[in-house]
Amino acid sequence: MTAKPLVIGIADLRRSPGTRRKVERSVELKGLGITTAVVPEGAEISLELTLETMLPGLVASGTITVPWEGECRRCLIPVRAESIVEVREIFDPRPIDGETYPLGEDLVNLEPMIRDAVLLALPLAPLCGPDCLGPAPDLFPTGVAEDEDPAAVVAPADPRWAALADLNFDSPGDED
Repeated sequence: MTAKPLVIGIADLRRSPGTRRKVERSVELKGLGITTAVVPEGAEISLELTLETMLPGLVASGTITVPWEGECRRCLIPVRAESIVEVREIFDPRPIDGETYPLGEDLVNLEPMIRDAVLLALPLAPLCGPDCLGPAPDLFPTGVAEDEDPAAVVAPADPRWAALADLNFDSPGDED
């Protein structure tokens, strides 16, 4: 049986309300993602938390650093970045659904809190950079970003417009 890195023994903390303990860990959690961004498989999520006892529960506060990847919403190129989440959550022996997390007698499982915080930190509309102009409208089918040289890429002609190339709007007698 393997030890769970996010299940922390807190018997000593519970005996002395108001005491604190630092928890620093790097963990891998599978299956974290939303439609626009995901935590890559095997990525390390870093925790720097302080656990503090209070009657009757426990407060976990600190930061969670999580790497993620997705597609830029403007130019559609792959984006990799890191988000830092500030957390301050309460664990209670009698948890209130959606407000506090469950607390065992001598153990606290931080994983549900970490999962919730990471999912809320993932961007709904990632950008490769604040100055991303997105794709050039004429070149959208090729995926060329607007800041690239459009002359270097020739957009394919839409075959539906081919018949219009033969049109001549000059009338036979309009030669000035």
